[in-house]
Amino acid sequence: MLARSLHIFMIVMLMVACNLQQSDSDSQTAARCLEEAETALANDSIHQGETLLRKTIQLAEASEDWHTYYIAYQRLAEALSQSNPEEALQLMKKALTIYEQHPDDERNKVILLDYAGTYAAQVAYTTDGSYDEALDFIKHAYDIAKNTQMTDLMCQTLTSLANIAWAKEDYHLALDYAHQAEAIATTDLKSGTLQVLARSYLSLNMLDSAETVYRQIDVGDDIHLTYIVQSHLAKIALRRMGATEIEDSVDEAFDQIEDFYYKALEQKDQYYQAALQQEMENQQLEYRSKMYGRTLLIVIIASVIILLAVVLALRYRIRMQEQEKRRLQQEAEHQKTLLHQANEVVAFLQGFILERAEVLKKLNQSGDSVIYLSPHEWSEIERTLNAIDGNRFAKIREQYPTMQEDDIRLCILTRLGLSNRTIGNIYCITVSAVQHRKLKLKKDVFGETNPDITLEQILKNK
Repeated sequence: MLARSLHIFMIVMLMVACNLQQSDSDSQTAARCLEEAETALANDSIHQGETLLRKTIQLAEASEDWHTYYIAYQRLAEALSQSNPEEALQLMKKALTIYEQHPDDERNKVILLDYAGTYAAQVAYTTDGSYDEALDFIKHAYDIAKNTQMTDLMCQTLTSLANIAWAKEDYHLALDYAHQAEAIATTDLKSGTLQVLARSYLSLNMLDSAETVYRQIDVGDDIHLTYIVQSHLAKIALRRMGATEIEDSVDEAFDQIEDFYYKALEQKDQYYQAALQQEMENQQLEYRSKMYGRTLLIVIIASVIILLAVVLALRYRIRMQEQEKRRLQQEAEHQKTLLHQANEVVAFLQGFILERAEVLKKLNQSGDSVIYLSPHEWSEIERTLNAIDGNRFAKIREQYPTMQEDDIRLCILTRLGLSNRTIGNIYCITVSAVQHRKLKLKKDVFGETNPDITLEQILKNK
């Protein structure tokens, strides 16, 4: 009888706990739910973010929180823009409708119009449709930004207009819009503006201008942006060499790298959702433990049950943590493999370009004959290396401004992996003299006295 009563008591306590938890969930505000959704999206958990945003929309509509209502629609459209641009456009139109019914900060209206125009352009691009709707949205946004002197939004809308003109293959108009945007671009918008400017130059086959703009882009720690810049610099180098047929292979290689990148994001999303689920289970366990603790004050027998439950819960938690640790290690190994594959693709492209340079063929000729390189050929070698090797020698020149031109050229030949015999043929000196010059350069210019570190290793790390 006592055991039955205790069992009924425990069920009642659990029901009370569940009701308390449900009440807490019902009291959640739309603004708080929106913050949780943005946190999930910031951690690349797209699925979890979408779920929370849809919940935010329901809460905001019920509480008549109109600002959060249209912002939630905007965020949801952003989250779906890559996978479903048609739905993203419809969601952004809904956000605009809500804004017009309940006007807010006019700055937000410009942002909504710009996003709507961008998604309309995506739909037109994928369906080969008309860009008229996209242009209407963005031109309206630009007019408002211009009339209210919102410089950053003027830059953003001009960049959007440049992207649409580029998509319509009106590259001269795209170039004009991009120049206007760049003239007023703020630091955080500079990168996007320079990308469309460089892309327009490249489409017009203005290779020098395109290369100059791409080198102005500060990629920072953005791996994806780094690959975009490096792929276009590689294509520019190939066009200068007349190797136009190889451009498709370059695009295919970097498309594979982007696939690796997005697959990594999907795996990160899965890991985040698993970790979030684990956290929710841990919170439930913690809450139940508190309920069991209160039960200890009423019935001593219940303490034994609670103790067993806590022990089992702790064992389960430890086992889950071990599984998560193994999963995290597997994720790290997979990321390492993807990065290695990407580096192999870049290294292959670099070697492929160098092997087809006429100057390199001249340098690799066999025998002991003297090799003469003109100033123009030296310039061609350095420019090709800078294009495919992260602007390495431009940085060396900037870091060591007093460095002699002969020393720069010796570094270039060393970075190309030429033998001391070939270098000696260029400078008309013996192999031992070449070794002496390398040792002197390593010590006097780069300040390296460790005999185990070679000049090749120093240049590779620059």
